[in-house]
Amino acid sequence: MHLANVIDKYEYTKHQLFKRRDELSVLSRLCLAFVFSCLTGLAAQVRIPLPFTPVPVTGQVLAVLLSGVFLGGYYGGLSQILYVGVGAMGVPWFNGLSGGLTAVAGVTGGYLIGFVPAALIIGWFTDRYISIRRFHFQLSLMAVGVIVIYVFGAVQLSIVMNTGFLKTMRLAVLPFIPVDLMKAAVAAFISTSTLPKGVRNEKAYE
Repeated sequence: MHLANVIDKYEYTKHQLFKRRDELSVLSRLCLAFVFSCLTGLAAQVRIPLPFTPVPVTGQVLAVLLSGVFLGGYYGGLSQILYVGVGAMGVPWFNGLSGGLTAVAGVTGGYLIGFVPAALIIGWFTDRYISIRRFHFQLSLMAVGVIVIYVFGAVQLSIVMNTGFLKTMRLAVLPFIPVDLMKAAVAAFISTSTLPKGVRNEKAYE
């Protein structure tokens, strides 16, 4: 009985937290979006260069996926618009402490642009449907977000480097699948553990 009470209190706390998020003012939500922009910038500095591709492994994807979970679709997407926009203005918070329009227009700029729709999609579906707040659904949703990022990243890399389909896949997608699947699993575990799953969240429905 004691364990049941603990679980119920935990679920109630999750509901309250997300209810308060939904009741925040626009200014407060903008501040939260900027916080996640900063977190994405910090995660970008976790960087592992690979000798066979100009695209490094970074921690950004995890921050992007979670921005959709915790901020919802519109503000999750906004957090990444702020990240890309502020970085394009010269703030050095892209990977390797880079910034400016050249970074956005360069080889890895497509991934940055892809962060926006990835966070938007994850946040929109997670906020709207209680039924997908289970681990296997969340893992699938995170994988969709990763694929969206890959599409934008691969297209821009192929344009900038003038590469064909197979070489683009070798440079822009295939080397990153294992580590990004792990990021997706971590994000799905965090989201499943923190998202309310009952009807107390009035904005969500089956």
